[in-house]
Amino acid sequence: MGGLFASAQREDCVFDLYFGTDYHSHLGTRRAGMVVYGKDGFNRAIHNIESAPFRTKFDKDIHKMKGYMGIGCISDYEPQPLIMRSHHGTYAITTVGRINNFDELAEEIIENGTSHFMELSGGAINATELVAILINQMDNIIEGIKHAEERIDGSMSIMLLTPSGVYLARDKYGRTPIVIGEKEEGYCASFESFAFLNLGYKPKRELGPGEIAVMTPDGVNTLSAPGNKMRICTFLWVYYGYPSSVYEGVSVEQMRYNCGEKMALRDRDREIDADITAGVPDSGTAHAVGYANASGIPFSRPLIKYTPTWPRSFMPTIQSKRDLIAKMKLIPVHELIDGHKILLIDDSIVRGTQLRETAEFLYESGAKAVHVRPACPPIMFGCKYINFSRSTSEMELIARRVIKAAEGEDVERDILYDYVNPDSDRYHHMLEEIKRQMGFTSLAYNRLDDMIEAVGIGREKLCTYCWSGEE
Repeated sequence: MGGLFASAQREDCVFDLYFGTDYHSHLGTRRAGMVVYGKDGFNRAIHNIESAPFRTKFDKDIHKMKGYMGIGCISDYEPQPLIMRSHHGTYAITTVGRINNFDELAEEIIENGTSHFMELSGGAINATELVAILINQMDNIIEGIKHAEERIDGSMSIMLLTPSGVYLARDKYGRTPIVIGEKEEGYCASFESFAFLNLGYKPKRELGPGEIAVMTPDGVNTLSAPGNKMRICTFLWVYYGYPSSVYEGVSVEQMRYNCGEKMALRDRDREIDADITAGVPDSGTAHAVGYANASGIPFSRPLIKYTPTWPRSFMPTIQSKRDLIAKMKLIPVHELIDGHKILLIDDSIVRGTQLRETAEFLYESGAKAVHVRPACPPIMFGCKYINFSRSTSEMELIARRVIKAAEGEDVERDILYDYVNPDSDRYHHMLEEIKRQMGFTSLAYNRLDDMIEAVGIGREKLCTYCWSGEE
């Protein structure tokens, strides 16, 4: 994943850029960077944030950097922003998204001999540089951005800083957001809508899918109109988005309350024997509040997340270490666990490792029952658009492992779609097997139709590929 922020001010923009970028630290774990442009030209700083938070790493830089326009990012992958020199002039670029045809595009660029790659990320080509090279293949920046968006199979949102303004390009189908904020001193653009509120900005508007705009201290002007097709990622509301964010007019926190309510209404016919409702912190908490309010089963916090020295940006990139750290973060409140029957809500089940260990932990701490309610349907397909999971194969997903055991190695698409259907026998057999493997007292996922209704903007505007397999 990753987060982006840009600022264009009549005076110095560094303060706003620093804190606006920092507010995206929940979206990335590896690299962060800022570039500003002012009377002395471009000034860039990039740091590794795997062992220290953004503010610590960039604290000294902000006292040296000066400029009235800038872009910043938090990245799970490549170092960025990059400074490029081309026939468009010198510019800085940062991106968030995913390129499925990366190798094909890179090979084509190398074979044509029109460019070569300089930036490497762990020995691999930097994806942001590849985007810049695609932009440079056209005569002007606007046509270059359109060209890049057309050539990329996947999703790509772009911020590009030039001496004349900051170009903002939301990905073709709006899978990730770009929100504009304004105040007397100028404008900003942000992945997360909450990131600029405490800096004095008021929300102005969101870019539409595929829209290209240019931002200066004097305004934001559309250069290429948005398209008609929207496919914003639903998982932003379920998990990735910060609770205080709003996408397409829908509050993340409110959507999570709605999800919890929908699951509670479904459970009325199941006669669940539980005496407390709890969420796996942090992202499961709001779903659990919604469930508790609708069900009458009181909300409680038997698990407390320890964050003072382990915020998400400290998480290591090796999955086994991530699982260990995730477990270490959860501190039990034994008085709220021992002897209790717990209805536990998490945002999702991906591989199943962490939630299984959490359930075992609750049993070991004296829980009499652990009923589990993931806030989204079973994840069946690897995301092709925003890298929300570190799974390298769909077969790492617990739902797919269970299906493989039942159906064999090569499962026809029609059979997979039958497992997606919450009213099918295959779906119910899959849930029983997951429940058995995970050691839950009971298991019921949120339904896709209920989750979509919890968002409330229409299924045709939402990407649900990881659950439904539908583009």
